Amino acid sequence: MNKTALSAGVLFAGLSVILGAFGAHALKPLIGAEQLQVFETGARYQMYHSLALLAVGILSISLKNKMIAWSANFFIIGILLFSGSLYTMTFLKIKGQVGLGGLGLITPIGGLFFILGWLFFLIGVLKKSK
Repeated sequence: MNKTALSAGVLFAGLSVILGAFGAHALKPLIGAEQLQVFETGARYQMYHSLALLAVGILSISLKNKMIAWSANFFIIGILLFSGSLYTMTFLKIKGQVGLGGLGLITPIGGLFFILGWLFFLIGVLKKSK
């Protein structure tokens, strides 16, 4: 699990930097301040949870239990759903799509996965390794 968490953490952190720079420079003239803030929230939470994945990957070397592994999975899913939905909503607004359908419901589901990731991370740290 440590290679998966570490690889995902590095990949998502790098993408967060790229997307953050893209938002600050390329998107700024295309969207309003409110939508830019939405995009930046996606990049910020992606970075936070990329760092969490790196911590999980490093700690999973010495803390070998399923809770640690599950926390990494939850962080990955959370990044894809939470940040991914915010990015998608921003790009749909740029294209002029007004109705977002059920896309807005995906964001809080991604947030729930973040919360589960932190909860399982805590349990995994407190639990003895097998």
